[in-house]
Amino acid sequence: GEEEPLARPIGVWGALRRDYLKQHRKNLYYELLFAGKLNDHLADIEEQAQDMMWTLSRQMAKAEGVTEEMKRRDQMAWVGAMNNIRSRALEIIRNDLIYT
Repeated sequence: GEEEPLARPIGVWGALRRDYLKQHRKNLYYELLFAGKLNDHLADIEEQAQDMMWTLSRQMAKAEGVTEEMKRRDQMAWVGAMNNIRSRALEIIRNDLIYT
Protein backbone atom coordinates (compact mmCIF):
# COMPACT_ATOMS: atom_id res chain seq x y z
CA GLY A 1 0.00 0.00 0.00
CA GLU A 2 0.80 3.66 -0.07
CA GLU A 3 3.13 4.83 2.67
CA GLU A 4 2.75 8.27 4.18
CA PRO A 5 5.69 10.55 3.45
CA LEU A 6 8.01 10.91 6.42
CA ALA A 7 7.62 14.10 8.37
CA ARG A 8 10.54 16.49 7.95
CA PRO A 9 12.75 16.59 11.04
CA ILE A 10 12.20 19.55 13.35
CA GLY A 11 15.51 19.28 15.24
CA VAL A 12 16.58 21.36 18.23
CA TRP A 13 15.62 24.71 16.70
CA GLY A 14 12.19 23.47 15.67
CA ALA A 15 11.63 22.11 19.17
CA LEU A 16 12.62 25.46 20.71
CA ARG A 17 10.21 27.21 18.36
CA ARG A 18 7.40 24.74 19.20
CA ASP A 19 7.91 25.30 22.94
CA TYR A 20 7.94 29.08 22.45
CA LEU A 21 4.72 28.99 20.41
CA LYS A 22 2.97 26.75 22.96
CA GLN A 23 3.94 29.05 25.85
CA HIS A 24 3.78 32.53 24.31
CA ARG A 25 1.87 32.38 20.99
CA LYS A 26 -0.90 29.87 21.71
CA ASN A 27 -3.23 31.17 18.99
CA LEU A 28 -0.58 30.79 16.27
CA TYR A 29 0.41 27.38 17.64
CA TYR A 30 -3.14 26.02 17.44
CA GLU A 31 -3.80 27.71 14.10
CA LEU A 32 -0.78 25.91 12.60
CA LEU A 33 -1.60 22.66 14.38
CA PHE A 34 -5.22 22.47 13.24
CA ALA A 35 -4.32 23.52 9.68
CA GLY A 36 -1.86 20.62 9.55
CA LYS A 37 1.02 23.06 9.03
CA LEU A 38 2.82 22.92 12.37
CA ASN A 39 5.45 20.32 11.44
CA ASP A 40 6.30 22.10 8.18
CA HIS A 41 6.59 25.41 10.02
CA LEU A 42 8.92 23.87 12.62
CA ALA A 43 10.98 22.09 9.96
CA ASP A 44 11.28 25.37 8.03
CA ILE A 45 12.50 27.12 11.19
CA GLU A 46 15.03 24.32 11.74
CA GLU A 47 16.42 24.68 8.21
CA GLN A 48 16.50 28.49 8.40
CA ALA A 49 18.28 28.40 11.76
CA GLN A 50 20.91 25.97 10.46
CA ASP A 51 21.48 28.15 7.39
CA MET A 52 21.70 31.29 9.56
CA MET A 53 24.19 29.63 11.91
CA TRP A 54 26.45 28.64 9.02
CA THR A 55 26.19 32.03 7.28
CA LEU A 56 26.59 34.16 10.42
CA SER A 57 29.55 32.10 11.63
CA ARG A 58 31.33 32.44 8.29
CA GLN A 59 30.61 36.17 8.02
CA MET A 60 31.76 36.94 11.57
CA ALA A 61 34.87 34.78 11.25
CA LYS A 62 35.83 36.52 8.02
CA ALA A 63 35.15 40.00 9.44
CA GLU A 64 37.21 39.21 12.55
CA GLY A 65 40.13 37.50 10.79
CA VAL A 66 39.42 34.08 12.28
CA THR A 67 40.99 31.93 9.56
CA GLU A 68 42.41 28.47 8.91
CA GLU A 69 45.84 30.10 9.19
CA MET A 70 44.96 31.27 12.70
CA LYS A 71 43.74 27.76 13.50
CA ARG A 72 47.14 26.32 12.48
CA ARG A 73 49.14 29.06 14.21
CA ASP A 74 47.23 29.32 17.53
CA GLN A 75 44.56 26.69 17.97
CA MET A 76 43.51 27.86 21.46
CA ALA A 77 42.92 31.43 20.23
CA TRP A 78 41.00 30.06 17.24
CA VAL A 79 38.77 27.88 19.48
CA GLY A 80 38.08 30.82 21.77
CA ALA A 81 37.22 33.09 18.84
CA MET A 82 34.94 30.47 17.25
CA ASN A 83 33.15 29.83 20.57
CA ASN A 84 32.55 33.57 20.89
CA ILE A 85 31.24 33.75 17.32
CA ARG A 86 28.99 30.73 17.84
CA SER A 87 27.58 32.24 21.03
CA ARG A 88 26.71 35.51 19.29
CA ALA A 89 25.22 33.69 16.30
CA LEU A 90 23.02 31.60 18.62
CA GLU A 91 21.74 34.78 20.29
CA ILE A 92 20.90 36.35 16.93
CA ILE A 93 19.03 33.23 15.79
CA ARG A 94 17.07 33.05 19.04
CA ASN A 95 16.08 36.73 18.85
CA ASP A 96 15.38 36.95 15.10
CA LEU A 97 13.91 33.55 14.30
CA ILE A 98 12.86 31.46 17.29
CA TYR A 99 11.38 33.93 19.78
CA THR A 100 9.36 36.13 17.44
